Amino acid sequence: MASRIEHRAEFTHGVDEVLAAQSDEPVLLARLAQLGGQHASLDEHSRTGDGVRFKLTQGIGADRLPSAVRALHKGDLIVHREQTWTRAGEGWTGAAKAHVDGVPGEVTARTELTASPNGAVLRTSGEAKVRIPLIGGKLESVIAEQVTKLLEREAEFTAKWLAG
Repeated sequence: MASRIEHRAEFTHGVDEVLAAQSDEPVLLARLAQLGGQHASLDEHSRTGDGVRFKLTQGIGADRLPSAVRALHKGDLIVHREQTWTRAGEGWTGAAKAHVDGVPGEVTARTELTASPNGAVLRTSGEAKVRIPLIGGKLESVIAEQVTKLLEREAEFTAKWLAG
């Protein structure tokens, strides 16, 4: 069983500006410095003619984890995340995946950045899967909740970055 992740963010800037604020190397470094936690790093970043790909490492301190997670995982959670974006007509589509060191499972998501009457809309739809009998479902829901909160904080960061 997997736990669903759904997130939607609206921006008052155009699609290409929002993509740049989501994927340009200087922005990613600034976002990691503010939101990445311990062990944060930009591990890879590359552009192609029609897209961008990057890998991040982010950390969640053990003291910020729910007790159910701390009981199963000792120490900080180290998250490895990969995102790709590809031009799709007037917008962008993407795929994201992440895994946590020492946890058998992954987070996968599809991302879509499209124009809207007021600017652009970023939609994320995915799921968290943890392959641990009996308690995997509980961990999945915690992970899905934490990913959604992270997406909200990243959208707030992007809006502030775009505002100047």
